Amino acid sequence: MSKARRTERPRRRPRRRLGRRLFGTVLALGLLVVGGFALAVALTPLPDPNDIAANEATVVYYADGVTEIGRLGEATRRSVSMEQIPTEVRFAVLAAEDRDFYNHSGVSPVGIGRALINNARGEAVQGASTITQQYAKNAYLTSDRSWLRKARELVLSVKLETMTSKDEILRDYLNTIYFGRGAYGVEAASMAYFGTSVSALDYQQAALLGAVIKAPSVLDPAVETKLSRARWAYVLDAMAEQGWITPAQREQAAFPDTIAPRTSNRLGGQVGYLLEAVKADLGLLGYSATEIEAAGLRIVSTFEVAAQSAAVAAVKAVGPTEGTDGLRIGLAAVRPSTGEVIAMYGGPDYVSSPINNATRSFAQAGSTFKPFALAAALEQGVEMTTQYNGDSPVSVQDYTVRNYGDESFGSVDLMTATTRSVNTAYVALEAQIGVDAVADTAYRIGLPMSTPGGTPESLDLTFVLGTASPSGLDMASSYGTFAQRGQRVVPSTITQVLSADGDVQYERSSLPDQVISSAVADGVTSALQQVVLTGTATGAQVVGRPVAGKTGTSNENKSMWFVGYTPQISAAVLMAREDTEGNPVPLDGISGGSPAWGGGSYPVAIWSAFMTAALVNDPVEGFVQPAPVPTVTPTPSVTLDPSADPSADPSISSIATAPADISSPSPQQSSIAPSPEASTDTGAPTPPTPSASMPGPVTTAPREDPDSGIIGDPQ
Repeated sequence: MSKARRTERPRRRPRRRLGRRLFGTVLALGLLVVGGFALAVALTPLPDPNDIAANEATVVYYADGVTEIGRLGEATRRSVSMEQIPTEVRFAVLAAEDRDFYNHSGVSPVGIGRALINNARGEAVQGASTITQQYAKNAYLTSDRSWLRKARELVLSVKLETMTSKDEILRDYLNTIYFGRGAYGVEAASMAYFGTSVSALDYQQAALLGAVIKAPSVLDPAVETKLSRARWAYVLDAMAEQGWITPAQREQAAFPDTIAPRTSNRLGGQVGYLLEAVKADLGLLGYSATEIEAAGLRIVSTFEVAAQSAAVAAVKAVGPTEGTDGLRIGLAAVRPSTGEVIAMYGGPDYVSSPINNATRSFAQAGSTFKPFALAAALEQGVEMTTQYNGDSPVSVQDYTVRNYGDESFGSVDLMTATTRSVNTAYVALEAQIGVDAVADTAYRIGLPMSTPGGTPESLDLTFVLGTASPSGLDMASSYGTFAQRGQRVVPSTITQVLSADGDVQYERSSLPDQVISSAVADGVTSALQQVVLTGTATGAQVVGRPVAGKTGTSNENKSMWFVGYTPQISAAVLMAREDTEGNPVPLDGISGGSPAWGGGSYPVAIWSAFMTAALVNDPVEGFVQPAPVPTVTPTPSVTLDPSADPSADPSISSIATAPADISSPSPQQSSIAPSPEASTDTGAPTPPTPSASMPGPVTTAPREDPDSGIIGDPQ
């Protein structure tokens, strides 16, 4: 027994020694880290709020990296004492940003861990979790994304909590945080939003100031009223939950009125629209509003000088000049191969009308949605020769659909249905392949799932008729997927972001995603070329090179669109009118420039003028044509029951005959000339003879039946 013990003891001693050594090493490292952190805290100076506020404006350049578009960060700041800040304002900010501020040590371990993980993954930067950390972050406003900056913020947060009082931290935070509208601090923000000193604010106004801190460029009620109201309600709910307002006050709260944003003349013309678009994309990259406005960034945008000039000149040259009260025109152009947004027309002047018509989702798209259904059908193996009931009206799944002017086309194939924009045929197609399938294809191609009227929850048979309201930029990008033969590149206005010291912080890389097959995309392009050759967009032939596109007009002519592309550029032009309350109203009465009815008039004319100038130095390129697509000539002798279910009609079948002529127009250079004013003729127009020169006068089409309730093209 004793011998066994003597043999076992020597085996245990090395393990004990190793354990002691490991413990000693870990303890020493721990003491070293703690000591180093303590030394860093001791050596870190406390920031002066006035130094934090003295930052450098961000400069945005055109794509050449030399020509300046404008600057971000014209700011105002006014410091006030804690006594001048009402408790309602303090509580509102705490409710929005850090309701446990007076109970924690100033640092959120969970928030720090999340930020470190995201930084390691290269994901978007997370906002600081506590007010102390936010204030520390602003103190080191270098826009640096390094680990060193985060470590410095952590050290300063600890020092602030140990060397100053909570009230002092909150006071300095409230005097330096960015609230939007160029306002730093609650006093400047109160003046910017309400035109009065912060000392005069009530709890309802205070809640709005607290609400906008999270994302000032989006939550400003003058920009996004719905989102602003939702965030405001969230802040009030938190205030009530914390006992900072009574249940009765919460129940009686009314969303406060704000004054109009003051806009500097330096943002006049298109400058403000371009800068706001760049700011939005910087936010998507993880930059905070404070960094965007005051970190001295140098931004190289994707906007091209010549293309931007062409967009403005096109609207001025051929856009309507009379009866334009409430009129909104938007234009957006992208390069399909890179996703670069090269031009944008947001409105006549940012100072007088700061809403960007090119990026705002407000105008129903009409028949520009039909190519989404065509792509979905081709994906499912539906052939271009498949026949559909083109008469009007037709009942499809208990839904009565009409063509424009109630015109009946008999049995039509998909090529004809696209060229002539036949509503009844396309609704039957959508019913056959499924609304969800059409929407899924649209989402993959580039339509945001959040598009008003086009969300997954709102889908019905009207989706293919364009009852949804996308932005011009979304449609230009989506059609760019067709131009790029099924490859989707997410659009952006930013090529490069440099720090104030010249260090590259972000470099755009175009990563295409094959979202539909090249064969499907080529098939859609071949059909959309026919729209330009013989359909509703013959005016686009003036560009003098291969063009594909689609017109769209909403019910009662409340919006008009043309979205078209060449292999190098995809662009969307939209027109809509709103009354003084922001409600859509018909475009009746506009005149001057081009014919005034339908997507094939003003939008096509503006698009053509823009593309002609924007492509002047680009070589003429053709599209990759798909294999010959069989087609049939519609048989007038076939009579279809307008009320019958199209899926049960014997004429709805796949019939192959001779190949269709889908060649591109011959490239020729020609000049743009404004079209004559719209004729008062109420007869349906005859499609002009295809040519590479500007088509002759286009007569005004008859008004759509006001009882049809249908979105569709004028032809």
